[in-house]
Amino acid sequence: QVQLVESGGGLEQAGGSLRLSCAASGLTVSTYDMGWFRQAPGKDREFVGAFSWIGVRAYYADFVKGRFTIFRDNAKNTAYLQMNSLKPEDTAVYYCAAGKDGRTKYDYWGQGTQVTVSS
Repeated sequence: QVQLVESGGGLEQAGGSLRLSCAASGLTVSTYDMGWFRQAPGKDREFVGAFSWIGVRAYYADFVKGRFTIFRDNAKNTAYLQMNSLKPEDTAVYYCAAGKDGRTKYDYWGQGTQVTVSS
């Protein structure tokens, strides 16, 4: 049974940093695209970025480029979203997801973790 468990969310001031973790069980993060998404109240879920297991590189939505970094620790079977220079508009529930081809579909999702950025 696959499980993705996010942690690391919380309340942070604008300009601060948070690191979200996505601990995986039942799959190996090094053989899946590991994506991060977010959903703010009243808004649709949006793509934040992903780490491609084939290209072994990360790619990001334009609104987080230069501020967020996605990486993984194969030994811990965990993916991470490092968020710097946080803005109030980054406030959302953040979800990690895993899929063989993240360009088309993510098969597994975590339960989400709340990130709140105060101004």
